[in-house]
Parts: sequence; C-alpha cells; structure tokens
Amino acid sequence: MPPDPEDTPAPADRTVDAVLFDFGGVFTLSPFDTVAAAGKELGLEEGVAFDLCFGPYDQDGDHPWHRLERGELTLLDARDALAELARGRGFDLDPLSLLLGQRPEDVQRDEVVDRARRVRATGVRTACVTNNVAEFGQAWRGMIPVDELFDVIVDSCRAGVRKPDARMFELALAELAVPAGRAVFLDDHPSNVAAATRLGIRSILVGPDRVAAFDELDVLVGLPPPARSPSAEEGAVCAP
Repeated sequence: MPPDPEDTPAPADRTVDAVLFDFGGVFTLSPFDTVAAAGKELGLEEGVAFDLCFGPYDQDGDHPWHRLERGELTLLDARDALAELARGRGFDLDPLSLLLGQRPEDVQRDEVVDRARRVRATGVRTACVTNNVAEFGQAWRGMIPVDELFDVIVDSCRAGVRKPDARMFELALAELAVPAGRAVFLDDHPSNVAAATRLGIRSILVGPDRVAAFDELDVLVGLPPPARSPSAEEGAVCAP
C-alpha cells in the first residue's frame, strides 16, 4: 500500500512540486551496465557493446535503436538492422542479445519503489519519462506498481520523441502543470541529465547505488532519508 500522505507531510518551504523519473536504471538495474557486462564476457573492447546496441545515445538520430525507441520500427525490424550494422563493423552477433541476457538479482528495487512512493505521498507530482520499446510495454509496467508511483507517463515509443530531446521533458512538465524550475529529474545517462538541466530542471545522475540517488532526492524534496535496509547496504556500490 502507498504511504498515507498524512504520515509524510510536505515541508512548509518545499521548492519541488514534481519529480520526473527515468525507468530503466532507476527502478531497475541499468540496461547500460547489462550491455557493458555482456560485451565484456564476449571479449569486446570497452564501449563497443554499448555502441553496437544503442548507437550514439547522447543524440537522437536515425540509428535503429533510436528509431525503435521513437516507435518508428518494430522490435524485429530493429533487431535485423542492428545485426546488419554489427556485421558491417565485423561483428557476427545479435546486439539485442547483449541487452536481453541474464541480469544479476536486483536487491534495491523494493526500496527504490518505497522511496518513490514516499516522495509522492508528500503531494509532489510525479512522472515517468522513459525511452522505451513498444514490445516491452507490458513487461516494464508489470515490474513496478505504476499507478501508485506516477501521475503521468511519457513513453518515447508513444510520444514519438526520445531523450535527450527536450520535448520529452516538456511533455511531462505540461501534463504535470509544473514549471521546470520546480521539478527534479532522475536518470542514469549523463546526456539525459544534461538535457534536463539545460531546461532548468534540477537533475540527479543515478549511479549503481540507486538508493543513494533517492537520498539526494529526499534532500531536494525536504524529507529526511529513512534508515537503509541491510539488503540495500549489501548491494550498494558507490556511485562515481
């Protein structure tokens, strides 16, 4: 059950009216880390696996993964295009297999969900601003209690734009009816954080210890951070 707003009062001098959350890398282990680990197992040089799968992620261009996230390609068509690009660079592999491989246990998800619930219970408006794939829609929504966590969802494959395009953030702010200067954004990719910051949104780069990012968020929202669970401490890795 979500926390009772009366149990989590809003600070009188609150300067944050909305929080925009990325999904992957905030509520889940980072997909970027998953691809990097899979590439390392295959003996690929650092950064090659990421590039084969996602292309220049700090841009919004015509790379198959970008088109997939904008809803312009099906997953199967994108997979074929990614494999063709990989072959052109001398790699006989399916780049999507790097992303869809086995992941380690996520020991922080429950705590992250509870922390997001706690923020929303103060009356702060919330949005999920995610670059995602249409075919993954049911899966990602089934991983967390979406209705308990977000007032608004801006999904790139439905919106037809993707981060770091400023329109992703502008869509969320418009639906929340909150100005950029009263919002905070959490994401695990530096280019997305930089794009939000350019709009005047206070932003937090989420590292491997995702709970630590929520500690930062609590400070901005004006909440004291709760005691961390032993499981979260065991799984924590200091963010760079």
